Amino acid sequence: MQMNHSVLSPARTRITLFLLALIYVFSYIDRNLIAIVIEPIKLEFGVSDTVMGAVSGLAFAVLYSVFSFPLSRLADRGVNRRSIVAVCCGLWSLATMASGMVGQFWQFVIFRMTVAIGEAGGTSPSISMVSDLYPPHKRSFAISLYMLGPHIGLLAAMALGGWIAQEFGWRAVFILFGAPGIIIALLLYVFGRDPGMGVYDTEAEKQVRLQPQGKFFTDLRDIIKIKGFLYICMGTAIAGMVGYGYGIWAPTFMVRTFDMTLAHAGLSFGLASGVFAAAGSIFSGFYCDKLSQNDTRWQLRMPVIGVLLSIPFGCGFLFWPADAIWQLGSVKIPHAIIFAAGFSFFNSWWPTLAFAAVSKLVNSKQRATSIAMLALFLTLFGAGIGPLLTGTFSDLFSQTDAGEGLQYAILLMLIMLLLSALFYHKAITPYYKHMTNIATSDN
Repeated sequence: MQMNHSVLSPARTRITLFLLALIYVFSYIDRNLIAIVIEPIKLEFGVSDTVMGAVSGLAFAVLYSVFSFPLSRLADRGVNRRSIVAVCCGLWSLATMASGMVGQFWQFVIFRMTVAIGEAGGTSPSISMVSDLYPPHKRSFAISLYMLGPHIGLLAAMALGGWIAQEFGWRAVFILFGAPGIIIALLLYVFGRDPGMGVYDTEAEKQVRLQPQGKFFTDLRDIIKIKGFLYICMGTAIAGMVGYGYGIWAPTFMVRTFDMTLAHAGLSFGLASGVFAAAGSIFSGFYCDKLSQNDTRWQLRMPVIGVLLSIPFGCGFLFWPADAIWQLGSVKIPHAIIFAAGFSFFNSWWPTLAFAAVSKLVNSKQRATSIAMLALFLTLFGAGIGPLLTGTFSDLFSQTDAGEGLQYAILLMLIMLLLSALFYHKAITPYYKHMTNIATSDN
């Protein structure tokens, strides 16, 4: 067994993790701000739900997919991962600010795609770094802290974004949220540290890492051949497609169904979803680390359970009576928001645990590339197809009532979570065998 220790001090380790997580917060904010301002952008530029679904997802996903592999390849080749993340964060933050300064819709699309180029160099090198900051038995929890980014980002984007859009217009949302990312990128570059690759590698893994890196497609083929890997990718792809479709369109559904303002819908949905998703992410990472020490199959059993439990909560959010509300002074809060909170708690398990599972399946030389592969499935299917497919279904079902059409569009997406649970379940046995073989070779 390996007895390696990180060369970084505990304080520097925590600072680096904190800055990486903070960057991921703003990554998710910049990526998903469009969710709260779909309606005003549609009105200004005169485009359909299908077009907005494409811009909010597909335009982002295509370039993210193209650039994620070469940037992750740089990380696996030993280029300083801190520098990659810092430069990319600066780029997408500038592009986010520029999105609020456009005069034509095609310019808006270009800058949203530029955000994708920057974000392609964020997640994979970051998770690769986090995997080297902490040993395997603490890795799911460490990654769960990093994966708080989307949930805190959702809370900030929905709660503050809606208010800013209502008070100052949709352009101000992009400008005000883009600016902090530039500062945080500089903080990471100055105070963050790359711990080095394979800090906690076993002796067998060290020998693999010392071998020359092969050609890209050869290495990619070796990763894909790892049993269980593609099942995890497919489970993540479908869960991401549903999650992005739900997350992008849920605030608009609330505006249309509950007759809410952007600020009201954003605050209600952001608080319920962001807080409970963050709690679910921490819970799943911490509890999975404890369970997996005795049985590694829990690394994928928990995503199956979380996905299945989230479905009835999602349906409750969609179909609970719109006139069932709590009255807090002049503020109306729909009862359905409780179901949005439940959905977010359980549906937050799979991102943390899927990325942690992949980080444990591969050696340190393959880590950033394998995470990029998983992120490709998540982004291309999730961010790319999810919002587009939901918007298209909404247009098809909205011949008579826009709110009802979007309601059934999101329902159709939620049903797809059954397929995600099936793929994660099929990955359990091969994952367990692979992890057992790794443990056997280390003894």
